Amino acid sequence: MTGHLLLIEDDLTIGEVLTSSLRVRGHEVVWERFGEKGLAQASVTPFDLVLLDLGLPDIDGIEVCRQLRHAQPACVIVMLTARSAEMDVVVGLDAGADDYLFKPVRLSELLARVRAHLRRNEGPGRSVRPVGDLVVDLSRRRATVAGRELQLRPKEFDLLARLAAEPAAALSRKTLMTDVWDEHWFGPTKTLDVHIAALRRKMGRAASAAVRVPKIVTVRGHGYMLEISPCEG
Repeated sequence: MTGHLLLIEDDLTIGEVLTSSLRVRGHEVVWERFGEKGLAQASVTPFDLVLLDLGLPDIDGIEVCRQLRHAQPACVIVMLTARSAEMDVVVGLDAGADDYLFKPVRLSELLARVRAHLRRNEGPGRSVRPVGDLVVDLSRRRATVAGRELQLRPKEFDLLARLAAEPAAALSRKTLMTDVWDEHWFGPTKTLDVHIAALRRKMGRAASAAVRVPKIVTVRGHGYMLEISPCEG
């Protein structure tokens, strides 16, 4: 699976290596060294995936991430960061990123992540999954509650679709990370918790006395499940 990628990275050596490696594998790559220029590209050209360095010389990468997410809601955003503190990662994910890699980035891991994200983001086109008043449409990559569409980021949709595939089943953190992100995932899994929290907020806003929205329940020491009340059967 190849895609149209935007790389925003100010380091010449890293930029040249990544651009060359991605193009050799069939990807179309636009490389920009400044946040402003990257945003300008995103304002006129749709991209499948953005690799975004957070340490840019002109604009903070977190702000670039926010603007990218607004400009291209369906695009996968992968942060490249030397900021290893958990809070920095959480801030980046909250700003709209779907994934992150710590520098120095192993090329093999980055290429595997890109393949995994593009493969999952193309949409399986198999079925519609109703869970109460929640409907997950895999072919159109849309989730609705009582007919109203939830505005989900790509990985939020993938995560909800995975939970909806086995409603009322407790899915382990490892299973969710493997199926939604990458079977070769390295490092902390805080990204899962951030995406779960975002899904809970969005689904919670859609809930009402007349609308049956399943809840994402924490299974302590294990993972998460999509809980259905008896009337939702």
